[in-house]
Amino acid sequence: MTSKIYEIHWCGIEIEACYKPRDFGGSIAHLEIKSINPPRAPLSITETGYKSHFHPIGTIERVYNGDVVACVVDWLDKEAQSNNVPPLESWTVRVFPAHS
Repeated sequence: MTSKIYEIHWCGIEIEACYKPRDFGGSIAHLEIKSINPPRAPLSITETGYKSHFHPIGTIERVYNGDVVACVVDWLDKEAQSNNVPPLESWTVRVFPAHS
């Protein structure tokens, strides 16, 4: 199966999630999450605005009935509520020039 891209808006940040239910020859599932606008804005799951996550095939389908957006939002919300994440308003957004 090929990858599918999802657009998510969370806490004023535009996020892109790319989900590959079967990656590396069908041996594992892969979810990439990155902040788009503002570019590289930190998220509750990553300070860099990018997260690559490998997990067993069928996890999102089983736990979230295949709803990738619900999975990502739930993950972001849970991490934002943990004691390890500072309040969103205290974050500094750093914008770096694009590489050519």
